[in-house]
Amino acid sequence: MTDLEIARGVELRPIAEVAARLGIDSDRIVPYGRYIAKLPLDLLEPSGKARGRLILVSAISPTPAGEGKTTTTVGLTDALAKLGHSSMAVLREPSLGPVFGIKGGATGGGKAQLGPMEDINLHFTGDFNAVEKAHNLLSAYLDNHLHHGLEPYIDVRDILWKRVMDLSDRSLRSIVLGMGKKADGVPRQSGFDITVASEVMAVLCLSSGVADLKQRLGRIVLATDGIHTVQASDLGAEGSMAALLRDALKPNLVQTLEHNPALVHGGPFANIAQGTNTALATRMALGLADYAVTEAGFGFDLGGEKFLDIKCRETGMYPSAVVLVATIRALKYHGGIGLEQLTTPNVEALKLGFVNLEHHINSARLFGFDPVVALNHFPTDSSEETEALLGWCAALGVAAVRSEVWGQGGVGGVALAEAVVEACAKAPKTPRFLYERSDSLEAKIEKIARGLYGAASVEYSPKAKSRLKLARSLGMEEALVCMAKTQKSLSHNPAWLGAPKGYVFEISDLEIAAGAGFVVPIAGEMMRMPGLPARPAGLSMNLNDQGQIEGLF
Repeated sequence: MTDLEIARGVELRPIAEVAARLGIDSDRIVPYGRYIAKLPLDLLEPSGKARGRLILVSAISPTPAGEGKTTTTVGLTDALAKLGHSSMAVLREPSLGPVFGIKGGATGGGKAQLGPMEDINLHFTGDFNAVEKAHNLLSAYLDNHLHHGLEPYIDVRDILWKRVMDLSDRSLRSIVLGMGKKADGVPRQSGFDITVASEVMAVLCLSSGVADLKQRLGRIVLATDGIHTVQASDLGAEGSMAALLRDALKPNLVQTLEHNPALVHGGPFANIAQGTNTALATRMALGLADYAVTEAGFGFDLGGEKFLDIKCRETGMYPSAVVLVATIRALKYHGGIGLEQLTTPNVEALKLGFVNLEHHINSARLFGFDPVVALNHFPTDSSEETEALLGWCAALGVAAVRSEVWGQGGVGGVALAEAVVEACAKAPKTPRFLYERSDSLEAKIEKIARGLYGAASVEYSPKAKSRLKLARSLGMEEALVCMAKTQKSLSHNPAWLGAPKGYVFEISDLEIAAGAGFVVPIAGEMMRMPGLPARPAGLSMNLNDQGQIEGLF
């Protein structure tokens, strides 16, 4: 059965019943149909003190073989409930770019899924639409400002702000605006990013409430000549942008296929943005459940690091345990085996791939965690390969558990849940970060590249050096760092598998996100607007005569 068929085979509970399990009265929720609801922000803990423990799920470096972070996150939530704990998944919203591009759906898999699967994957509650509209409203204000020649004066050559769209469309990466008659605007070069890379998305995900949202929106830098800076507040844009984001600020309540609650809110990618769900949803989950299970991907080098160095530092929330998801197939891929051979038992190739998992384990230890390794089981895994991986982890002093949540749901993750509960009891006493705010921007970038990526040094292009100088001139020396790099490798080069060491880490550009509070170094050839593959996943989708979606996986 496909994931869609499995999801349709489960009768979901009315969302009011799911909310009632959390002690939320039906008149407090804002239903979006029968199975989805927005939750009001007054459900946040007034004292700021969390009731629950936060569990961070990340993974090894992604491969075409798949790892299963979301599946593990959902399955672990269900497994904790099987143990009698109040548990909640806290996840990001899927982007239409990968849904119609290369990935398909992003609500888990098998019996460890969120529902309603089709609605979550397609439009959901309109949060992405609100982010897109708020971002592009600011773009429209900017071009209107240019057209009327308003103060403050903006030179078109100093503009940093683009537009966004939540689809993958490489032809929009670089465009010319304002062509036509004089009344059609001021001609200038610009482009599009995908919506998940929008600074408005980052602001939504890091804001603590309405007042903070408006302050962050107002700080967005639109243009600068290195001396004078024009921000969104100079155009008076933050109020109307916030109005468009009013409902998008509220977390979305859904359920797992085992009817446990889940909040799905915010959706930045970790390879080009900060890669974590909203701070509001995480705070709310910690106030409503004993355990909040959240995901940060792609690998720990991207999503995990940003979760800890950016989100945790900004919000004061810190996980009690870290889970690293790995598969035997993916580790064999890192060991040099091609896709067509991954289902054939090969212990030697598996052992060669251990180097990638070891690197991520050591990275988690930099933050004070001995992670729990979740071996996401596939039917093609041989007993010899499974024993080799579990034995290797034991020798390294790391708890490793075979997880079968895809095929069995929560029951298949009970052993993992028990290991995670045990790990929570050993949580670090104080938060540990990779760099200090007071470090220079170059020092922060180098600490990430050396400590987490295995690089020997960092090299900046002339453009990146110029942008670093600009960031300093804008008073952003103490800004955090949100690296944009390939998820396919620990390095900036997607072809370097395993755990490359001693190389030069190349920074080609740097973007400034003053509203979010970080800079975005761009490593290697990274595009913030993806393209479609030769055969997009969306071409397999259809709406049948009964009004049901087909081909979504």
